[in-house]
Formats: sequence, C-alpha cells, structure tokens
Amino acid sequence: MDLTQGTAEEKNRRAKKMMLWFGIISLIMSFAGWTSAFVVSSSRPDWLKDFQLPNAFLISTVVIIISSLTFLLAKNALKRDNKQQTTLWLLVTLVLGVVFIFNQFSGFQQIIDLGYNFTGPTSNVTMSYIYLIAVVHILHVVVGLICLLVVIYNHFKQKYTASNMLGFELAATFWHFIDILWVYLFLFLYFVR
Repeated sequence: MDLTQGTAEEKNRRAKKMMLWFGIISLIMSFAGWTSAFVVSSSRPDWLKDFQLPNAFLISTVVIIISSLTFLLAKNALKRDNKQQTTLWLLVTLVLGVVFIFNQFSGFQQIIDLGYNFTGPTSNVTMSYIYLIAVVHILHVVVGLICLLVVIYNHFKQKYTASNMLGFELAATFWHFIDILWVYLFLFLYFVR
C-alpha cells in the first residue's frame, strides 16, 4: 500500500496513527532500558533479593486490566451508536484509571512503611528502581487520563460517530498500551530478582 495515496483525510488519519506508534515505540525502548538496568543492577551486593511487591500493586494490575475492558466496551457501544453506554463505559474507565493511581501510591506507602525510601539513608537501589519505573508509568497513566478526558469532552460534544472515531481510537490505543505496559512491568518486578 502506498502511504502517499488517498484523500487528505485518509493521509491525516495515517499520519496521526503513525505518530502515536512512534511515541509508543520510544516508550517501549525507554522501559526496556530501565528494566535492563534493573537486571544488570541485580548482581550488586546490596540488591534486595527477598523483597515482595506490595499487594496494592497486584490490585492496581487487576484494576488496569478491567479498565482496558471498559474502554473496549465504550468503543463497541460507540460503534453501535449507543451514546449512553459509551458515556457510562468511558466514565467507568476514567474512575478505574484514578483507582489505579491511588493503588500505586498505596503501594509506595507500603514500601515506605517497610522502611525503604526513594532517596536518603533509608533508600536502597532495588527500591529506587521500583519507584522510578512505577512513577514514570504513573505519569503516562496521567497522560492517558488527560486523553480520556478529552475523549469524554468530545463525546459530549458529539464529535464521534461509528464512522468518525479517530481521536477515540488513538486514545484507546494509548490506554491499552499503558495497560499492557503495566502488566509487563508488574510481572517483571514480581518475578525478576
């Protein structure tokens, strides 16, 4: 398929999707670098080998998986032109995104309660990596929530239809990406010592 062919609208759609994928690929490379550094650093003598991730991280993982499902339900409702269900599932996704972030901070508090801080005399290189990876991911979830708020706003303005869903689809793709990314990060942090 020749990317230069098509109407101006088709070219615009392809360009926006391509830009999103360039961003996603750069994020994958960044997190691959941090998780690789985690593996390399695990040979340090001060590395914590017996640390268990707080339960709040497991809960947040379940929450973010459910949020991907609710975003899919919203998209399917929009395809059926069911505006009420679309609104419901978008709002549920938004709430679940906020619950995810709340659980992440609860997990940080559990780590602090165990006596490990991000910096200072009670810090540890293992915990610093966990904080870094989780906080950077939270920042991307915040970006996802902002995108979701824009989608909700545009939905209320009736910008999207079953045949015109570009902004909706871009936000959904990013949301599913950050969800899959967290599942990977959680499994990585849980199993890699």
